[in-house]
Amino acid sequence: MDIRTTLRPGQKGTRQLLREYGDQLVCVRYRYDKASQKRYKTVELIVEEKDWIPGVLVPAEKMVSVQVAFGEKNLRDAIKDAGGYWDPAIKAWILSYRNVLKLGLERRILEPNVGR
Repeated sequence: MDIRTTLRPGQKGTRQLLREYGDQLVCVRYRYDKASQKRYKTVELIVEEKDWIPGVLVPAEKMVSVQVAFGEKNLRDAIKDAGGYWDPAIKAWILSYRNVLKLGLERRILEPNVGR
C-alpha cells in the first residue's frame, strides 16, 4: 500500500474528522492499494497521554540511590524536602528519579536501575 497524502488537522479533507475526534486527531492519510484497486482513508489518533522526560529511559517515579558526601548538609536537606530518605544498608540517599532531575543530581546516581 502506498501513502500518497498526509493531511494535518484543519486542512481541507480533515474538517469533518476534526469535528468528530477533536484534539485527539493527529493526521489523516490516504492510502492506495494497487492489488485491490482501493483507496483507504485512515486517521491517526491520540489515545493516551502521559508525562515523559525527554532522553530518559528510567521511569520518573523509580526510586534511585544517590551519593552525597557527609559535609553536604544543604544538599541532604534538599533531598529530605523532596521526599528522599537515607538507606544505611547501601549508605546512600534514596529519591525518585523525577526529583533527582529537579535537583540536578543525575551524575550522583549510584545505580539507576536499582532502587525500591
